[in-house]
Amino acid sequence: MNKQELIGAVADGSGLSKADAGKAVEAVFDSIAAALKKGDEVRLVGFGTFSVSKRKASTGRNPRTGEPMTIKASSQPKFKAGKGLKDSVN
Repeated sequence: MNKQELIGAVADGSGLSKADAGKAVEAVFDSIAAALKKGDEVRLVGFGTFSVSKRKASTGRNPRTGEPMTIKASSQPKFKAGKGLKDSVN
């Protein structure tokens, strides 16, 4: 399912127009991204938890030349599925 299909499913399930459903989906995505940017967790009980993981700087190798290079520290978004989501899939 891509984003447009998700918007269509939300529109059908909620009775909203596709334009309103699109705004709602965008608002949810933007709110989650803003919370993660601040370093907060987003917990949706029964669905899952969005969080930010810190990666330390490390040393790697350039695959073309074999030359050592440094990989800078970064923050990575993570998602851990909740029990309700896991149970609905199985």
